[in-house]
Amino acid sequence: MSFTQEAILNELKKVIHPSSGKPVTEAGIVQNVRVGDNSVHVILSFPRSTDPLAGPIKKAITQAVQSAFGTGIQVTFEIIAKKEVPGESNQPEALSRVKNIVAVASGKGGVGKSTVAANLAVATALQGYRVGLVDADVYGPSVPKMFGAEDLRPILKTENGKELIVPVEKFGIKVLSIGFFVNASDALIWRGPMATSALRQLLTQGDWGELDYLYIDLPPGTGDVHLTIVQEVPVTGAVIVSTPQHVALAAVIKGISMFENAAIKVPVLGLIENMSYFTPPELPDRKYYIFGKHGCRNLAEKLKLPLLGEIPIDENICQDSDSGRPSVLEQNTPVAKAFMDLALNVIEQVDIRNKTMEPTKRVIIKH
Repeated sequence: MSFTQEAILNELKKVIHPSSGKPVTEAGIVQNVRVGDNSVHVILSFPRSTDPLAGPIKKAITQAVQSAFGTGIQVTFEIIAKKEVPGESNQPEALSRVKNIVAVASGKGGVGKSTVAANLAVATALQGYRVGLVDADVYGPSVPKMFGAEDLRPILKTENGKELIVPVEKFGIKVLSIGFFVNASDALIWRGPMATSALRQLLTQGDWGELDYLYIDLPPGTGDVHLTIVQEVPVTGAVIVSTPQHVALAAVIKGISMFENAAIKVPVLGLIENMSYFTPPELPDRKYYIFGKHGCRNLAEKLKLPLLGEIPIDENICQDSDSGRPSVLEQNTPVAKAFMDLALNVIEQVDIRNKTMEPTKRVIIKH
């Protein structure tokens, strides 16, 4: 008998649910089956994660698989409550038509994360995708300035009795930021719950519509905002921005550890090295590694993660950010090419992730 998903499902039809009397494949218990070389991973759904029938059913499934294919087959399980089943309530209604949610993070501040996030979003849109961007750095929102949208304000609309925030649209991107709702010169003196509540509104009350990619520009480090994000939305994956310096790379490892924590399980798609090198205009073939050479490349190889891009140092990046026009819009420049290559690599890694992994679920924090 061939060891395939179809063959395994046929065997599972012989496993009867104790209370309904139906095969577990017909009782809504078996959600998916993944087959390895000598292993089977079965995703089961119960009304609650501590269902008393879970143990007997797991045992019966293991016996059925090993009886048919041999005792050497390893059978593992993942149990999710029905309210956590992907495609049902896993995605908030406002984000139900968003295909991919990508977090842009950094271990520490000052590495140019928001600049990378803004240019990555625009570069993705230039590839023909529908793109949104959430500025989740509630204490230091910079995206409105980078998009030349400091004077713009989102409007509110009511749909099916619910109030929605209509994002600002610039350069083909739907953008929401707390910066649209406060004066640029005012300091936000908010406790953590106030900040996370504001972010929650941007995410779940935004009128996002259909998007291929929603990028979330996270604040540096790890904290309340990061936990709020993974609790509110199923994050497809995260990219980590760093400079080549050792002090920045040490913080990258902490960021990766947070996303890959067993309670969070957000895949890290790869690393992005910003301020990678400097090339003088008069010496286009020279590269000066001011902050260190290949720091992210070496770390990516060590951690077996893709290096998604190396963004050079260029004074135009700073000038473009201050003027509100992302550098990737300037065609035929080394910087624009670097950001376009970055977008293509991120798109590729998201596609690989979606083909090889189950959809991410929102994190349920248990106290």
